[in-house]
Amino acid sequence: MIKKILSAMILAVCMTFADTASAQTTTIVNPILTGFYPDPSVVQVGTDYYLVNSTFSYFPGIPVFHSKDLKNWKQIGNVIDRATQMDFMGEKLTRGLFAPAISYHNGTYYVTCTDIDHDGNFVVTAKNPAGPWNNPVRVPQVRGIDPSMFFDDENKAYIIYNSDAPDRKPLYSGHRTIRIYEIDPVTLKVIGEEKQLVNGGVDLSKKPVWIEAPHIMKRNGWYYLYAAEGGTSVNHTEVVFRSKSVWGPYVAYENNPILTQMGLPEDRKDPVTSAGHAQFVEGPDGKTYAIFLAVRPYEGDYYNTGRETFITPVEWKNDWPIINPASKEIKYEYTVNYKEVKQKDALPQAGNFEYTLTFDKTLDPALLFMRTIDSSSFSLSKKSGLTMKLKPETVMELGNPSFIGKRQQHLYSTAEVELDFLPKSENEKAGLTILQDERHFYFVSKSLDQGKPVVQLYKAASDGKKMELITQKNITDVSKPVKLRIVAEGGSYSFYYASGASWQSLADKMDAKYLSTKTAGGFIGCLFGMYATSSGDQTTNSASFKYLKYSGNDPMFQKSAK
Repeated sequence: MIKKILSAMILAVCMTFADTASAQTTTIVNPILTGFYPDPSVVQVGTDYYLVNSTFSYFPGIPVFHSKDLKNWKQIGNVIDRATQMDFMGEKLTRGLFAPAISYHNGTYYVTCTDIDHDGNFVVTAKNPAGPWNNPVRVPQVRGIDPSMFFDDENKAYIIYNSDAPDRKPLYSGHRTIRIYEIDPVTLKVIGEEKQLVNGGVDLSKKPVWIEAPHIMKRNGWYYLYAAEGGTSVNHTEVVFRSKSVWGPYVAYENNPILTQMGLPEDRKDPVTSAGHAQFVEGPDGKTYAIFLAVRPYEGDYYNTGRETFITPVEWKNDWPIINPASKEIKYEYTVNYKEVKQKDALPQAGNFEYTLTFDKTLDPALLFMRTIDSSSFSLSKKSGLTMKLKPETVMELGNPSFIGKRQQHLYSTAEVELDFLPKSENEKAGLTILQDERHFYFVSKSLDQGKPVVQLYKAASDGKKMELITQKNITDVSKPVKLRIVAEGGSYSFYYASGASWQSLADKMDAKYLSTKTAGGFIGCLFGMYATSSGDQTTNSASFKYLKYSGNDPMFQKSAK
């Protein structure tokens, strides 16, 4: 008897120890995707999570990320990765693809999105989220932007979207509606008539603007319709409605908005602003989380890193969701009670990090071209790295220049390349650019001036048709590779070069606000770009980039650095 009691006690102690050992916590660092990753949408399939973002007129379009823990994300592909699917030639960089949404049903992945200037709303499907994705199927009856799909019982599917005001007669600027169609999940054709679910927003009498990015979810017998409101800037919010029927009527939550950063002290340290465009997802612990966009300004409303992807916990109160319930202020860290699952061979995406891209085999799927891909204009090799043909097109035009870019993911960051290039004329230039759009960029390049090799710094001219020379320095040997470096420090950029062993300053503390979204307008963030142009001339010349080195060191992440 005593032996049995002792055995039971030992077993209990062992089980308690095992439970304690297996109980783990994970610290999630915000943003979970730093840099220009706006308009996130997420779907859970079993123990896997897949997330997509807007890319506007960059190519490939709509990155697809995979995670097991909502913390560690790896890009596994792009939805629009073939020029035969779609291209954006002739479109400004801030146009193109707006606000994709990803969903899953019966073995098929769906991405809905809007090509804002040409194809309108469309659906793309795949059996594997890594691709290949099918060609887009247009849904012309869906007029507006930000479509998403919801799958209800009995295999019924619906498409929800931002649309015009009733009878296309807005009562005020920014007056929009949320509408719904039933849609066949196989043929992707709408069924029946559309219905209006929300007019204007939470309270039409207060003239709410830009109700958009709608999603529907079902929980405890309620259909929840939640959407962004207020426009995607400092007045951005998330609001929620609910109904007992997918068709409504939907009643607004009395304590809306459920997410906003409005009303917080403007002088708070390391602020997060412009939060909204959220989607709910169940975490590995069975709790609800919201993934949404927000920005990290370095001064007032200036930011160069674009709109980024964040996460916070969600608490349910009286069958209503409250995002970030413990504090109105979005935190840079959240502790969750489940195990972290790291991604193999994934580039880091959160906190401070550094890495070097080499170009001996393939291009990383996160690298971006302008509007389409021209595979004949570049090549990869272990010896030379990335060799880019000089094209007559420039980044100031609406074509496909010889440009391959990587997102600026930190306010304080450094990008560096090693360039092997022999210019043959003053029009031939190759180097590294920090670019917001066609009219807002700096370009540090190797070229010729009166037959002599130089390193030059240019700025886009205000007329959008040419570049303005800021400064230049002579280099002694045109045949040697040159290293180029751009250092971002919040409100400034500094530019350096090395034609030998030591680094030399080309220009210090150039204005970064000039490249901010606030100054330039639009919806995109800055890219560090490898760029080679003959500025309107035809040439057979090329430039080779041995590597692209990137490092980020933002102060708000210092305590999270590992």
